[in-house]
Amino acid sequence: MRIATYNVNGIRAAIKKGFDNWLASSNIDVICLQEIKANEDQFDHSLFAKNGYNLYINSADKAGYSGVAIFSKIIPNHIEQGCGINEIDVEGRVIRLDFDSFSVISIYFPSGTNPLRQSYKMDFLEMFFNYIEVLKKTLPNLIISGDFNICHQSIDIHNPERNKNTSGFLPEERSWLTKFLNSGFVDSFRYLNKTPHNYSWWTYRANARSRNLGWRIDYNMISETLLPKLKNASILSEVKHSDHCPVTLEIDESK
Repeated sequence: MRIATYNVNGIRAAIKKGFDNWLASSNIDVICLQEIKANEDQFDHSLFAKNGYNLYINSADKAGYSGVAIFSKIIPNHIEQGCGINEIDVEGRVIRLDFDSFSVISIYFPSGTNPLRQSYKMDFLEMFFNYIEVLKKTLPNLIISGDFNICHQSIDIHNPERNKNTSGFLPEERSWLTKFLNSGFVDSFRYLNKTPHNYSWWTYRANARSRNLGWRIDYNMISETLLPKLKNASILSEVKHSDHCPVTLEIDESK
């Protein structure tokens, strides 16, 4: 099974750039989307349904803001919109699908664009950690896919020294991500690929993408229990419907 995460930075804008056509030819079974910036009735579902995708959406209360979705060719056993924490759910940051042998979460972590939002981000990190700690007691096989808005290590950012005091690479954010991984998760891409200069987001400024001056902030995190099923993971930096690119994961369900 092939799973992907993709912050589309507005699904309507991404569709105008050919996102639906790309997905149709991508051989992706389940795709987790972030920052869709749309309600369910604001884009044409048939563009995806005609290629076998079932659409599950959790929009933010605020119009044109945030929002997550999962498009899946496989019908889930259960759909959970949100995580039951109001401060998170009003911003449309979590949706979960439960399948037979694992669950998939599409997650959009907040960015610390100002001191108030940075404070919210740090609160979000602790709330989400506690939510997952409880959830994995009943759903031990989790795939948490999304935009974490955190680079973990120096290898994950083009200029670690210059960005060491920048939101997304702050010591306390990186420490949280280490704690999260140590709680029983694996960064699927980094587990299989130790090479530098692999990024998933580039600012629109200063021709950053063409110069590959990026950040790796989009992840497919898997429960350690799923590690024997891990086949492949990749970053599709050539795919350009957004300032992010898709990150994929392949698991072998026969194992």
